[in-house]
Amino acid sequence: MKTEADGNDITEHPHDDKTRPYLCTVCDKRYMRKRSLVAHMNTHTGRYKCTECGTFCQSSNALSDHSRIHSGEKRFECNVCGKRFTQAGNLSEHSRVHSGEKPYQCHMCDKAFNRSGSLNSHVRIHTGEKPYKCRMCDRVFAQRASLSFHMKVHAGEKAYRCYVCDKAFSDTTHLRRHVRVHTGEKPYECRMCDKAFSNSEHLNRHIRVHTGDKPYKCQMCDKAFSQSGGLTVHMRVHMGPNTVQI
Repeated sequence: MKTEADGNDITEHPHDDKTRPYLCTVCDKRYMRKRSLVAHMNTHTGRYKCTECGTFCQSSNALSDHSRIHSGEKRFECNVCGKRFTQAGNLSEHSRVHSGEKPYQCHMCDKAFNRSGSLNSHVRIHTGEKPYKCRMCDRVFAQRASLSFHMKVHAGEKAYRCYVCDKAFSDTTHLRRHVRVHTGEKPYECRMCDKAFSNSEHLNRHIRVHTGDKPYKCQMCDKAFSQSGGLTVHMRVHMGPNTVQI
């Protein structure tokens, strides 16, 4: 069964998105279905207002359900593993972990998911859409989680620690690269001489030995080098031995 993602998973960066044609005129959020937009509009126009966050609900029961988000009350319990949830919808979503049900199916490759949000994230692989933009460096990401990890670079947060020496890193990529110092792993192999390296940058630098590529050019005499270090040493011929490294 092919099922579209529901309207709860919307883009946080409004733009002219043909896949989400229904626009909220109050807050500019977009939805795939008209009924999802109608349900969303009720949060602006409902009679019952949440005193914590200002969200409007259509009934007192709906407001009570919503209020559990703020109170932390978890009335809905999974009868398989005992995990508890504040909303019935969250319990229903969780139950699919046990049942294996995957009602949200990609119409491009037929891959199926148990959550609408997972489907929406997956679809971006096909569309190339990257709606999550870093406000500090303008990099864009397809997933909200990827943006969150990226923001740690700007915040200076180093949450990922090496289990061998306890050195900390801001992202998992740098941590994985560092761990190879301890393990000796060299996954990047040269196809021309079978030499191996711990990271792709070292492999790319090595390949120039075979290709003869010399991308580092002296602006004073047009001599070229395969490594930046070679250019730095050469510049002392023109500038003197105290030249700052490039």
